[in-house]
Amino acid sequence: MRGGRMPIAIARAGLLKLFLHNCGETKKMYSTLLLLSEQQQQVLNAISNGQSVFITGSAGTGKTFLLQQAIEVLRQIHKPSRVFVTASTGVAACALTGQTIHSFAGIGLGLGSQRQLFCRASKYAESNWENADALVIDEVSMISGELFDKLDYIARNIRRSSKPWGGLQLVVTGDFFQLPPIIKPSFFSSYPTKEFAFEAKCWSKSFDLQVELTRVFRQSDTQFVNLLQGIRRGHIDNDLVNILHQCKKKPVKYSSVEAPRLYPRNQDVRRVNEERLRKLGGEIVEYRAVDTGKEPWKSQLKHGIVPDELQICLGARVMLIKNIDVKVGLVNGAVGTVIGFVESECRILEAISSTGVLPKVKFDYGEEKVMEVETWHVMKGVKVCATREQVPLILAWALSVHKCQGMTLDVLHTNLSRAFGCGMVYVALSRVRSLEGLHLSGFDSSKIKANPKVLEFYQRQFG
Repeated sequence: MRGGRMPIAIARAGLLKLFLHNCGETKKMYSTLLLLSEQQQQVLNAISNGQSVFITGSAGTGKTFLLQQAIEVLRQIHKPSRVFVTASTGVAACALTGQTIHSFAGIGLGLGSQRQLFCRASKYAESNWENADALVIDEVSMISGELFDKLDYIARNIRRSSKPWGGLQLVVTGDFFQLPPIIKPSFFSSYPTKEFAFEAKCWSKSFDLQVELTRVFRQSDTQFVNLLQGIRRGHIDNDLVNILHQCKKKPVKYSSVEAPRLYPRNQDVRRVNEERLRKLGGEIVEYRAVDTGKEPWKSQLKHGIVPDELQICLGARVMLIKNIDVKVGLVNGAVGTVIGFVESECRILEAISSTGVLPKVKFDYGEEKVMEVETWHVMKGVKVCATREQVPLILAWALSVHKCQGMTLDVLHTNLSRAFGCGMVYVALSRVRSLEGLHLSGFDSSKIKANPKVLEFYQRQFG
């Protein structure tokens, strides 16, 4: 047991109220969800009892939604200022209004021996480690086993406790079948690099409960769900290949609009979006993000999904990158077309654009909305350390697989013949709600891969 304790009956009542409130707001995404699933309740009750938990599951099983509820529970049983929300990447951290684990820990890029990083953390982030009661880490699949062990070492030594992570309550989420960490060679150890966090020496001791969520909410088509589960584990058969080849032959028709194209490489995304924007030939309106705050938190904003510069014109295809009004479908991942510009006297707009206008977007499902300037925060506990203000859009003729991780799209066009690395095909295909909305311009079954280490871990841990 790590941390405070809340009576189970109270926990269930409070959690159910929270869940039903949020479920009503996100009914488009979770239209069939009425109550906490047994697994979700198990996770939240464990957290309310002070236990450390690892939450995993395939894409669309509600890991992010459950994590948001878990954070609320942590803030009920601990002081909110003693709950630190982090993620392995800037994109994921910004989505949670948190900070990167590297920033929280005070370890820079995380390179160096355990002792070297402990000294660095003691200098730059000792108060973080000492003041924390609970630590959230999202997208743990992007953290290596070496780094996970280093973080545990730092926590135990700064907090002067022999308990795992110095007695911190951990809530960790991620799917190791998705994109793996980028491993840099270790110059400080003679041992082989541990690629995945679950290979860390401290992994099994870090958690009281490890749960793989199995109920899929994003896709309701049983055939598509089964196909994705097969791809997730790298299982290829003739039926799977035939289904994907059928997606190559059909045109995508969705409200007579163009489907976003997903690319594995960022340079392809930039090239396609710039070419399509120039081809429209309209007057370009530019919006430059305004950042405030101190380093290192301010730098984190540049690694999120919110662009430093946004260039659009009439007719541009764009994607919303923040939940604005979930009741009407204005959610992260909604795609639409710029249909005009509207004058605005918004004070901050003067600093973001010299034009004095805001874009009006018609989203593919029919909603029209003038896109106001939005604010993103980087927070340390409950303290705002940095903010970015920007129009909440990105160009959406082309999108990257990496930045789409966690999004849900109604329609998608992609070429899988150029996918690379384990998990990329799975991440790409699992963004779309149904087979009806999926169009492939290229497909190579040899690109469907799952890492043998990941397969072995899930088989051993979850069966």
